[in-house]
Amino acid sequence: VQFNSKYHIDVDFEVPKKLQWYYAPAFFGFWFIIYLSLVNTQVNHIPRGLTRSEESSHPGAFIAQRAEDTLIELTRIGPRVVGSVANEVTTVQFLRDEVAKVQAEASERFELEVDVQQASGAYMHWTMVNMYQGIQNVVVKLSEKGNTNENYLLINSHYDSVPGSPGAGDDGSMVAIMLEVMRVIAKSDESLAHPIVFLFNGAEENPLQASHAFITQHKWAKNCKALINLDAAGSGGREILFQSGPNHPWLMEYYRKVPHPFANTLGEEIFQAGYIPSDTDFRIFRDFGGVPGLDMAYIFNGYVYHTKYDRVNVFPRSSFQHTGDNVLSLAKSLANAPELDDTAAHAEGHNVFFDFLGWFIVFYTATTSVIINVIISVIALLAIVISIYFMSVRSGCSLSGVVARFGVILCIQLVSLALALGLALLVAVFMDGVDRSMSWFTQMWLIIGLYLFPIIFGMSILPALYMEKTKKDLLSLGFRVQLFMHSHCISLIILLITLTAMGIRSACFLMLCVFFDIIALIVNLVTKWHRKAYWFAIAVTICQILPFTYFTYILTALLMTIIPMIGRSGATTNPDLGIALVTWLFAILFSGFIVPLIMFFRRTRTIVLCFFACTILFIIIAVTNAGFPYQPKTSAQRYSIIHAHRVLHNADGTIRTDESGIYIYPQDRRINTAEDEIKALGQTHKVSEYCDEEMFCGMPLYNHRWHKAREHSLWIPIKEKPQIPTAYPSLTLQDTEELEVSTQRRFNFSLTGPDHMTIFVNVKNDAKLLDWSFNKTLIKENEAPPHFVYFSYGLDGSALEFTIDVEKTTSTFDTPTLEIGIGGHWVHHESMRSQSFNSHIDKFPAYTYVQAWVSTYESWYF
Repeated sequence: VQFNSKYHIDVDFEVPKKLQWYYAPAFFGFWFIIYLSLVNTQVNHIPRGLTRSEESSHPGAFIAQRAEDTLIELTRIGPRVVGSVANEVTTVQFLRDEVAKVQAEASERFELEVDVQQASGAYMHWTMVNMYQGIQNVVVKLSEKGNTNENYLLINSHYDSVPGSPGAGDDGSMVAIMLEVMRVIAKSDESLAHPIVFLFNGAEENPLQASHAFITQHKWAKNCKALINLDAAGSGGREILFQSGPNHPWLMEYYRKVPHPFANTLGEEIFQAGYIPSDTDFRIFRDFGGVPGLDMAYIFNGYVYHTKYDRVNVFPRSSFQHTGDNVLSLAKSLANAPELDDTAAHAEGHNVFFDFLGWFIVFYTATTSVIINVIISVIALLAIVISIYFMSVRSGCSLSGVVARFGVILCIQLVSLALALGLALLVAVFMDGVDRSMSWFTQMWLIIGLYLFPIIFGMSILPALYMEKTKKDLLSLGFRVQLFMHSHCISLIILLITLTAMGIRSACFLMLCVFFDIIALIVNLVTKWHRKAYWFAIAVTICQILPFTYFTYILTALLMTIIPMIGRSGATTNPDLGIALVTWLFAILFSGFIVPLIMFFRRTRTIVLCFFACTILFIIIAVTNAGFPYQPKTSAQRYSIIHAHRVLHNADGTIRTDESGIYIYPQDRRINTAEDEIKALGQTHKVSEYCDEEMFCGMPLYNHRWHKAREHSLWIPIKEKPQIPTAYPSLTLQDTEELEVSTQRRFNFSLTGPDHMTIFVNVKNDAKLLDWSFNKTLIKENEAPPHFVYFSYGLDGSALEFTIDVEKTTSTFDTPTLEIGIGGHWVHHESMRSQSFNSHIDKFPAYTYVQAWVSTYESWYF
């Protein structure tokens, strides 16, 4: 492209000489030092835990050691699985005793009322009917004596755990924190305008059954106007506020007062979009009770989550202090909040919220966010236009010439961003193709070389080549670097406006990025530093320190959260693609305005190629043993394994299948790491091989997620039958009765069995499912069978009576009408497993964690 200037004057700008290449390491080292000194320290910063000896000098404070001692006693009970004596008897009594201790210490101002709820019910959990019977909640109401206010604050956590786990982090830690918060408030003499209901729920892992029981059936449920939900997807660290409201921005007015804020809108949007393989009681309170609130959870060290390694010794005392301080502050402020008397009057839309390094919290409404995003975008565009005009005036180039250059550079920038993403995705595909995905699972630093370096290479190689080709251009080096920054800003503005129009509140990240770039630009324009390349670069560097710090802080916290989750997210998709995409998204935020500064160094192309060379080096490292994803205990590979016996009956009562086997459900992408050990168990078959012929594959699937994972799950037939602790599930057809017309009939069934069962229902021979006694949602929505019913019980192990109404218009009831399958799962009977089954488990490598139990499956036609 030929550029001609219409000006023939002495130019008014500095023509800089490039810096020597050996200053480049110092430039990169500067940012690395900021990361180590600020980001790395603040991500993991938690306050020192107070001890019992310090209680007298800290009156009214949360005492971490007390909570820790409570957790130690709670976890000594062992795994607390719904239906087990540990959960239904021992833990309930433990909580009663702990509440009695609080009552003994309570001041004369307060009174405590305790209620142990036992409830039965059902609701839809995604595509599965989730049914419970006789599950328990321990509910405590703390209020001032004589207080007649009927609007309560609800604080919830769960005391049950998954099979095999002592549940220290999930969720025993939050139970202990609630007990200590209750003790501190009850012992104080401070006023409490509204009662506080402490809900210790006994069936969250089943999933979310006890919270449903409380909010739909308990006598205090209708009085609960706001919620603090406490859960865990990790063990220790800082708890994050990742859901707020919804539609109640006033709640953030109180959260902003907590001493250790850690919150982000991004977490809320990721979670609610279903990208996180978890759910919390918050959804139940929101959907079934309309209760607004704050959802908080531990997210770090998710490697031990739902494993036997979730113990007290990996949960730091300081984490108790961090969360305890926050929950105590929230409990006091929300229990005295006037908004609690009429929450509906304060429902005003969603929030945008985020903390900065845990130092303070920023929040504003979604409506305000739209206004801010638009204003910042308009100001940024105006500032860029002014900057381009001044370039033409001061450089001797025509305005059209500068604009033409800017158009070329904008195209180069857009291609560079696409190239950066493409290179990162290419590495991800390669790593998966050579069966080396998840190499960063334990060694998170590998992400720097595998994905960040190729992204920086992609963002900088084309600009470097362009600068090299135009080094004699009339437009100076400094101005051309500024044009690359302007082009990146334009790219972000386009994305910002698009996401804002889509209602995505996390667009605030883009707004912040644009805002700090425009601050630097305005400073440079006002001071005329834009004419002096290195002064301009210094201003940009200073203004980029805060966004670099913030976005690398968010990226680090996000990776620390999602990487352990990937270890239980299934084998269907390549997780490296997600890591590559996340790294790219944040790289364009924290390095998009820093990368162009590389152009000020001599041998720019060589410097840029170093990033490519380092990428190759990291790939080599990752495919060696140094990149092996797992470590024993601290970051294990997960498998769910059941020793099962399945019997499938024909319509005439004969048996078509009667076999025992090992069902293996790998929970991450690296399904071949233990291939030799698995093959040693016997001939392997994909579970999906059975799914075309049999309802839900004819297997004892534990929940609907197991069915989704059927393509990567294995069935290994073996001769030995499982050692079943109690009687097999018994399904009895009590009778059938004709309904209003002869083509319609009701089947009455009775079912007994272990405390965790699955019920599969299908219709045969053109029969139509009219109704049943389970939750009606699938019937009302006319969903096609087969249907999945998950059933568990706590104290009440009585027979489950249920009915199914069907209609047959093209055939008679002499032919099979229903197919029903019953899966029985003995999930908390480890001591009763056979020696042979234990030997199979012991064959798995030391770096694996195996969650195992015995099961049966039997199906019949009726």
